[in-house]
Amino acid sequence: MWKSTLSLLLIFVLSGCQKSPSQDASQRSAATLQKITVAYTYQPQSTLAHVAVAKGYFAEEGLEVQSLMHTFGKASLQSLLDHKADFAAVAETPFMFNVLKGEKIYLIANIEASGKNNAIVARKDAGISVAGDLKGKRIGFTPGTTSDFFLDSMLTVIGLNRQSIQPVPLKPEEMQAAIVEKRVDAVCTWNYPLTQIKRQLGPNGVLFYDPIIYTETFNFAAQQDFVQKNPETVRRFLRALIKAENFVAQHPDEAQAIMSAATKTDLDLIREVWNAFNYRVVLDKKLLITLEDETRWAMKNKLTDQTVMPEYQNYIHLDSLRAVKPDAIRGGR
Repeated sequence: MWKSTLSLLLIFVLSGCQKSPSQDASQRSAATLQKITVAYTYQPQSTLAHVAVAKGYFAEEGLEVQSLMHTFGKASLQSLLDHKADFAAVAETPFMFNVLKGEKIYLIANIEASGKNNAIVARKDAGISVAGDLKGKRIGFTPGTTSDFFLDSMLTVIGLNRQSIQPVPLKPEEMQAAIVEKRVDAVCTWNYPLTQIKRQLGPNGVLFYDPIIYTETFNFAAQQDFVQKNPETVRRFLRALIKAENFVAQHPDEAQAIMSAATKTDLDLIREVWNAFNYRVVLDKKLLITLEDETRWAMKNKLTDQTVMPEYQNYIHLDSLRAVKPDAIRGGR
């Protein structure tokens, strides 16, 4: 009798010490998450990254993300170059300039594209009512970014050039104060600052843009060495972004709320600019064409010492995205 009682007691004690299968799986999952650092921005272009973090898609793919936030993509990319981040969200223009500097980096996916995000906003009280009035005016821009390229593209369309104006280098976060305080007559920028400036100027503001001449792309980049050594990490990263893409398409209102909470941006502002963006995870041949066009522009304007077009096919990594979503490769080799 006492042996039977002792056996039952032993079974009870041992079973009490054991973890439930769900607890064990949860702890094992947490212990095996790979830690990565992702640099991205408060801008609407980084929506897929914000959603992937908020919805836990990175964790579902076995990744623990440390977010490194910036006000614009050029600064985000610099984090990658300084080895402070494993992935960085950036527009194609800063990426292009750094390829020309000899950086060994890859674009692994395009996460946003827009033909309506870049514009010049000007003050009417500076004597600007039509595009031709920009001649001789002080125009703020952010060097080495899409602002830089779009400014020259827009000037060319209206028959002007950089020598026809007074260019004023500014950071994106400096634009609004500069134009409101009349230190510049116009600024060439993107959202959110673009819409915030337009709102503040009210009837005194005038906007110049052309969706035909330029399509901005926002992309994720990584060091080539990192991609080659961590192929599964890159695939997991892309799968999380694809989940975010699907969520944004199916639940735009909730995605907007996520962006508002994550970036402390007014929800009305997010909604106002939302339709200017196309959020999808792809690699498109158009990206290659854009990089080459911008390189010719940089060479023509002596913004680089390079005189030979890089082989951009060697800087666009297709294999990882092809492995997780083959139909996201459009017109690639």
